[in-house]
Amino acid sequence: MKDPAPSRRAYSMKRLMRPPSCRRFLRYGLPVLVVAAVVAWWASDEGRRQDAAERVAELKRQIEERPEFMVRMMAVERASDAVAAEVRAVLPLDFPVSSFDLDLDALRARVEEIDAVRVASVRVRQGGVLEVEIEERVPVAVWRTQETLDLLDETGHRVAALAVRSDRPDLPLIAGPGADAAVAEALSLLAVAEPLHDRMRGLVRMGERRWDMVLDRDVRIMLPERNSVASLEKVIALDQAQDLLARDIAAVDFRNPKRPVIRLTPSAIDAIYDTYGTSAGEQTQ
Repeated sequence: MKDPAPSRRAYSMKRLMRPPSCRRFLRYGLPVLVVAAVVAWWASDEGRRQDAAERVAELKRQIEERPEFMVRMMAVERASDAVAAEVRAVLPLDFPVSSFDLDLDALRARVEEIDAVRVASVRVRQGGVLEVEIEERVPVAVWRTQETLDLLDETGHRVAALAVRSDRPDLPLIAGPGADAAVAEALSLLAVAEPLHDRMRGLVRMGERRWDMVLDRDVRIMLPERNSVASLEKVIALDQAQDLLARDIAAVDFRNPKRPVIRLTPSAIDAIYDTYGTSAGEQTQ
């Protein structure tokens, strides 16, 4: 009759399998070790590794070049003809191209480097079209420097070069070094000076810190560094009350608002001299 008691070996195996960690190892760890050993043995051969890499690359290429992933053309939306042409020039893509090969963020950054572009978005839309949507900068002033004429937007950012002033007679003229950094103040001054629009020639930035407003007959309104808008309002009020700017004057000096000075033209000084027999260089208001 067979002895029902377990053998010494069977008893030892049962005791070995009793801890949960041992059972987990046999269930999960051992298969992983076997698979890892097989993979390590397979990968130890350079030829097999290279063949596998080529197969993966070929499979990736076949997926990326499927018709539904190919981009065949580019569309530039909401842009003028000149800006659209510049966008196409900075993105010289060779179509067709796989959408996987396009870095959309890099393309958008290149488009936004164009002066006339404020914001751009780039995406691949259905039908294999690379869509570049543009928000252009709106020029609000012409900036004259010693070398160039440039269009500026409301932030003072350059929009484009201008060949001649007469190409944009609808925009006000500002001049001088640093004028681009004070476009917002210039626009405020121009808004206040609307009654003088017909006589306006432009604004000149002086010392990169204050403005001179230039009218016809080279009449200058010299404004202070601070509170320039309030000072200009006072000049406009004096002109409306006393026709100040219609007189034979060369400048209205408001650099010190507490002591404004009117500078007469040479002909006006000569007339005063002839009339009163004395010279007058300045008349204080």
